[in-house]
Amino acid sequence: MIHTVKAGQTLSQIARDYRTPLSAIISANPGINPDVLYIGQQIVIPGFPNPNTIPYQIQISTNHRWLRLFKDGVLQKQYPIAVGRMLHDTPTGEYIIINKAPNPGGPFGTMWMSLSKEHYGIHGTNDPSSIGHAVSRGCIRMHNSDVEELSQIIPIGTQVFIRP
Repeated sequence: MIHTVKAGQTLSQIARDYRTPLSAIISANPGINPDVLYIGQQIVIPGFPNPNTIPYQIQISTNHRWLRLFKDGVLQKQYPIAVGRMLHDTPTGEYIIINKAPNPGGPFGTMWMSLSKEHYGIHGTNDPSSIGHAVSRGCIRMHNSDVEELSQIIPIGTQVFIRP
């Protein structure tokens, strides 16, 4: 997996975003200076597949409050979602699914899928009436049955594109 450095990113934050030890990232990138990154720099993140080898992609619209699943560029399904509320906006950008955790409990419903951005994920909910609204602390909420279905289909490394 290749990560492209964006403005303001540090190698330590990138390591936290991918839940990968900093030492593993440094080892996978011989000659990298961990204290000097530049915008557009390509960094190998070990342990994740190349997203271009995965037929699935997820597109999320925070304004329209939907998540769309594509396979080989063809829309497979659209799901209703909840998004971040005021002062806790859902982050826009390009990410990947880095892990899955069934039954995380509490407000996270029956499934948690971490994004490659620390503290953010796609998860179920213990409050199904919240779906369709801007109510979360930035995560993407789905009906439990929907997030369980989605997690069965997509592999780790699936690209997630979040747009307004």
